[in-house]
Formats: sequence, C-alpha cells, structure tokens
Amino acid sequence: MKISNKIMLLFSVLTFSIILLMSFFVYYLANRYSFGDFYKRLEIRAYLTANAAYPPNGTDTTAYNIIRDRHLEKLPSEEEYIIPVEYAAGRFVRPARPNLPYAFYDEVVRQGHNTYRYKERFFAGILISHGGGRSIVVVSAVNEYRGQYMAELRKILVICFAVAAALIVGAGVFFSQYILAPVHHIMQQVKSISSNNLHLRVSTKAGQDGQDEVGELAGTFNNMLDRLETAFETQNNFVSNASHELGTPLTAIIGEAELALRGERDNESLRASISRMLTEAERLNHITRSLLQLAQTGFDGKKQHWELIRTDELLFAVKQMTDRLSPNNHVSIDYSLFPEEEDKMSIMGNFQLLELAITNIVTNAIKYSSNQPVSLALAATDTKNIVIVKDNGIGIPAQDLPYIFSPFFRASNTSRFEGYGIGLPLTNTIIRMHKGEIIVESRMNEGTEIRVVLPSVG
Repeated sequence: MKISNKIMLLFSVLTFSIILLMSFFVYYLANRYSFGDFYKRLEIRAYLTANAAYPPNGTDTTAYNIIRDRHLEKLPSEEEYIIPVEYAAGRFVRPARPNLPYAFYDEVVRQGHNTYRYKERFFAGILISHGGGRSIVVVSAVNEYRGQYMAELRKILVICFAVAAALIVGAGVFFSQYILAPVHHIMQQVKSISSNNLHLRVSTKAGQDGQDEVGELAGTFNNMLDRLETAFETQNNFVSNASHELGTPLTAIIGEAELALRGERDNESLRASISRMLTEAERLNHITRSLLQLAQTGFDGKKQHWELIRTDELLFAVKQMTDRLSPNNHVSIDYSLFPEEEDKMSIMGNFQLLELAITNIVTNAIKYSSNQPVSLALAATDTKNIVIVKDNGIGIPAQDLPYIFSPFFRASNTSRFEGYGIGLPLTNTIIRMHKGEIIVESRMNEGTEIRVVLPSVG
C-alpha cells in the first residue's frame, strides 16, 4: 500500500473514530436530558395538581385548573393520584394504584419528592402538607416524546456522519497528495539521475525553505550523490592510474627479459638486467600490496576489529614502528599538548590500521624533509583527539593540495624522492573509516603540518 493511501486511511479512521465517539457522547447526553426534561414536566404538573386540590390560603382552585388545562400540554396517557400519608403497623399504607414500590413512597416522605420509571411510563411524586395532614401527589405519563426525539436525533447524526465521511475521505486524499507532492517531485528527479549524469542534484519545490523533513531528504540525496560522484571519479582515476603504474614496471621487466634472452651476453650485463628486473619486480610488489591494503580497508568497518584505544599508546607504537623502518630518524614526541585527564585520550577503532595510517604520515615527513627533525604531538578535547605531525621539509605546492589524497598522485616537487602516491590515500581511507578527518597545512620550503582529528569516546 502506498504511503499516500496509508495517510488517507489513517487520517480517515482516526477522524471517523473521533466523530463516532462524539456522536455516541451527544446521543447519551441527549437521552439523559430527555429523561430529566420529562421528569421536570411531571413535577410541574404534580405541583399544579397539589395546589388545585389543596390551594393555599387566598387562592382559587379554578385558577390552577385553568393554567393546567390551557397552558400545559397534556402528556400522553397522563394520570394523577393524590395519596394520603397513612401508616399501619408502622408501615406506609400503599394504594392499589399506582402500583409503585414502598421505597418510592418512603423516599417521597423523607425527601419531599421522588421519581420512578417503569418501561416507558414515568412517575413523579411530591409531598404536600395541608390542613388535614399530608398527602403524596403522583403524576405519571408515557414518554412518547423521547422516542420521537431520539429517533430524529439518530437520523440527524447518521446524515451528519455520512456527510462528514465523504468530506473526510476527500480531505484525506487531498492532504496526502499535498503532503507527499514534494516527495514525488524528488522521486522524479532521482529517477532521471544515472551514472552518466551524476553531476545533477535534487531540488525541492518552489516555496519550500528546505528546513523541513523534505528539505533534509533532498539534502541527504545530494550528499549521497556527492559521495557517488566522488567515488565514480576516484574509481575512474584509480583504474587509469593503476593500469599506468602497474604497466610501467611490467614493461621494464618484459624488456629486460627479452634483452637477456637475445644471443650470448656476458655475465656482467646479465647481472645488470636481472638486477633491473628485480628492482622493477619489487616496485610492482610494493604497488600491488599497497593497492590490496587500500582495497581491503573499505568504508563500513564491519570487517575490522574495533576496540578502545589509548591515543598516547598509539603514538608510542608509531614511534617504535618508525624506529624500525628508519633507525636513524629524528622523530620526537612533543608532550607539551598532552591532556592532563587520561580519560580524554580514548577513541574507538582498529589499532593496527590507525598505526599504519599515522606511520605513513610520519615516514612521509621523514622522507620529504630529508630526515630533518619531525615532531609528533597529541592534543585532546572533550570530543576530539588530535594527532599532530610537523616537519621542516619541502612542503606541498598550494595547487597540489586538493589532490594529495588521490591514488597515485604525487606533488610536482617530489620527483627526486621515491614514492608511488598510495600512502596518503590509504591513510585518508583509514581515517575516514574511523569517522575522522585529516587537515593539512603546508608552505613551500618551510614544512608541513598534518593534523589527524578522531572522535573521542563519550
């Protein structure tokens, strides 16, 4: 079932339920009111009957009879009874007519009035005092008005409910379409976007401010399209550069092998050819392993083991790894920014991957500064851990900074240094997997500062 139909159905059912509940409530109150109104009519007639039978001093019985007969509508099957209050053996003497329970008369004597109902006949009784003692005046009638009144009310409620149902269904259809119109607009735009036009973006309908849920949905789609476009471009660049980088050493190996197989060659030239093939094979092996590492890291983190990591211990591990890779390095740990609270130096992640990522940055700093001093520092806030690597090397040209995380890209001033342009892209992938970011600040011939920002543990 479509969401628009669900909205319409839910809206209709909810409104129907409220209207039905209110209708029952109105019907119940009207029914109660009809009872009270009829009892009030009977009581009025009982008082008039009592005053006509026992008029107060200075009044005329005829006047009460005229008022009752001319100005009061006679009720259906109306009957009047005047019953003297008499007791025998301590018990009220109940008359043969009307045949009412003792409790009715006892309540009239105690309270001065009472009502009673038997099927559709209603009774109202009052107690009056007169010169000869006390009497109970009872007036009864059949409440035919109630049936007519309630039948008319039911008819009105049914008609109103039918009209309301039609209006509610119509309003539900209109509002469901109106509410989902921006979503349909986005759907039409998304359907038109494919791998050939990933540059297109989703826009909301005119008149929307983009701050509601539909605007957030459009923004989410656009962010996804940004990532997809970047991924497609990166993939295309990766395939293009990888084929070139892998093809170069393979061509060199094949060429040297062909030369080695041509005729007789002295041992020295054979050794030179084999040495060049070994160098190119090692280069090919390094590129292949780097590409494998880059592919295996992924972005979902589901294949990796995540644990609580102390970032100060991570820095010490990076220093030990750097000492093994470059025994003569001048890397030093700067403790001046270390936080005083140890619990701030905690993150969630994969220790080996983070060690690899930061080691790549440190080894690059050593290489591109010609083994000058490199500073490795750690700072922390309540929400972030920041690893800072600073060198005094050749720096990165400003025009090359946007591309340093692209696979196989190498800055224009690095031609005299050996490298394949895979270390920083691998590092960037690992840091993004840990929901962090890398900030690079660099000046030509003055050095580079790289800050790795990682989210702290709560």
